Amino acid sequence: MTTSITIATRESRLALWQAEHVQARLASELSLTATLLGMTTRGDQILDRALAKVGGKGLFVKELETALAEGRAQLAVHSLKDVPMELPEGFMLAAVLEREDPRDAFVSNDYASLAELPEGAVVGSSSLRRVTQLLNLRPDLRVEPLRGNLDTRLRKLDEGGYHAIVLAAAGLKRLGLGERVRSVFEVEQMLPCAGQGALGLEIRADAAALGEALLQLNHAPTLLACEAERAVSRTLGGSCSLPLAAHARWQGSRLLLDAALGHAEVHGSPLLRFAMAAEVGDGAAARALGQQVAAGLRELGAGAYLPA
Repeated sequence: MTTSITIATRESRLALWQAEHVQARLASELSLTATLLGMTTRGDQILDRALAKVGGKGLFVKELETALAEGRAQLAVHSLKDVPMELPEGFMLAAVLEREDPRDAFVSNDYASLAELPEGAVVGSSSLRRVTQLLNLRPDLRVEPLRGNLDTRLRKLDEGGYHAIVLAAAGLKRLGLGERVRSVFEVEQMLPCAGQGALGLEIRADAAALGEALLQLNHAPTLLACEAERAVSRTLGGSCSLPLAAHARWQGSRLLLDAALGHAEVHGSPLLRFAMAAEVGDGAAARALGQQVAAGLRELGAGAYLPA
């Protein structure tokens, strides 16, 4: 295997932090030199429409996969929550790194928590998952669209467009912006999406030597938790047009998987929530747990919430 590779990455400040983090670990742990190939994806370019209406979160990874396919890069670093549940043929996730805080963060210049917001306050979020859970907690709120990278979203808050916004805590912490977090939503309040807070390393499926080396960076507890979470979404046909949350937590050798589903069009519909714990020792057991939790949501009436 070569001792030098190229990492494909989006060019936002957070994406570059993530790529540089992996670059540093490759050097220190695998003696592998890496250069960065910054790219602007369709997901970064289209900011005036919801992702669900223009192709979903996969828009953040397609250009990076093209760079892998053409040999311009050998590794792509993704926020795992942006990676589609089914990868295109010829690609694979070689490793998942240890997770940062997976929770959602409440960010506001004037209010310390969701409970403190005045009636009818404007909260920014374009995530259907967050929208449905926010309105489940506070039906009186006005939840308005908010697209763009993390810095853009913070700027729009600071310009007075919103009383508060909701962001992933992991991104704020990674960029040293933890002081912007006024409070975090515990998972009992707002359940994260599958893979939130974790980084996924994608390579071509035929890059066997690189894949074997990258396994040394893999964090098995995070990988198995994310496998279970992603299996819920995969089983229900999840995409960004489906307000689905799934989050797994370890309790010793048992994995507790919690999932919640809102109605994409009727936001006043009750939130469906189902949880199950099981002994999980490998990927097959993790995926089986995810499938069981998806079945539990179906028993609660998920069929009526899913797109036709």
